[in-house]
Amino acid sequence: MKRKADLLLKKSIDSLILSIEHYNRFWSCSRHEAVLIFLDRGFELLLKAAIVQRGGKIRDPRAKETYNFSQVLRKCLSNSPLKCLNDDDALTIQTINSLRDAAQHHILDISEEILFVYVLAGFTLFKKLLTEVFKKDILEYIPERVVPIFTVPVDDISELIKTEFKDIKKMVSPGKRRRVQARAKLRALVIIEESLSGIRSQPSEKELGWVVRKIREGVSWTELFPRLNSLILDISGKGHKVDLTINKKKGEPVHLVPEGTPGGTIIAIKHVNELSFYSFDLKNLASKLGIETDQLKSLINQYNLQSSDEYFKEIRICSSLFKRYSVKALEFLRKKINPEQISAVT
Repeated sequence: MKRKADLLLKKSIDSLILSIEHYNRFWSCSRHEAVLIFLDRGFELLLKAAIVQRGGKIRDPRAKETYNFSQVLRKCLSNSPLKCLNDDDALTIQTINSLRDAAQHHILDISEEILFVYVLAGFTLFKKLLTEVFKKDILEYIPERVVPIFTVPVDDISELIKTEFKDIKKMVSPGKRRRVQARAKLRALVIIEESLSGIRSQPSEKELGWVVRKIREGVSWTELFPRLNSLILDISGKGHKVDLTINKKKGEPVHLVPEGTPGGTIIAIKHVNELSFYSFDLKNLASKLGIETDQLKSLINQYNLQSSDEYFKEIRICSSLFKRYSVKALEFLRKKINPEQISAVT
């Protein structure tokens, strides 16, 4: 093994061990924060070790600093000679990084169940990369008994989210004064959802307040967190040899977030069934028709297009609302409009 890669690998394993040690501690003081910070650091160093081992660079010429987390994750996902991650792997690491960001820079109230899922998924992925990239066994570094320990069976992430959502719903019900606690618990779910949608951000109080209002209005968790609903757990093995991976449901596509996107992550699950069907925003649709947006707005009102699901839908990603129009709307308007009509509505 290359000397620099070996050093990075050892440091990454040190961080992994500290993450598991803090996870299994009986003392709860800053436990969640320590677990996520050490696990995230372990992955950054592991990916850097993988890049170096495969002949890649982790620093630009004459640069003072090595590549950041996002840069090394992108290289290990999309750079062919260095590629060692699949889409599901990248989504798992990216989500751990987003949770770490909240734990380190703000407040994160994450349930034991969700923490366990991501810690064990991280441990499983770490072992896989250690074997595939470095041809090493995790047992060369830590005893077999050193794994994340959890006493409650976990096999369905949707059930975990449903239970968490039910608790939050009780907290925000009329007569209860637990909105502060509810927002703290919601923060973890919103962070995961936004990370899966390609957004790196910490939800504001306004955004969390919007989610609370929707919960009180009776909106389901699957509507509020559609990308969380697209994940499944794959569990194999028994006892200390149990492995857990977090995968997308079959048929859920992903796309790379363009490098340099402000506030963007690396990879995102896209809802192709909605976004491909409702493929135009107002500006795109106006451009396709060769008219101004104000003219298009008048035509939309004239034909009442927004009343039909066939032509229009508001698609929400967490607290952001996007008004989208379908190809059918484009075809409908092309048949209906002519120069005289355009003149009439201007």
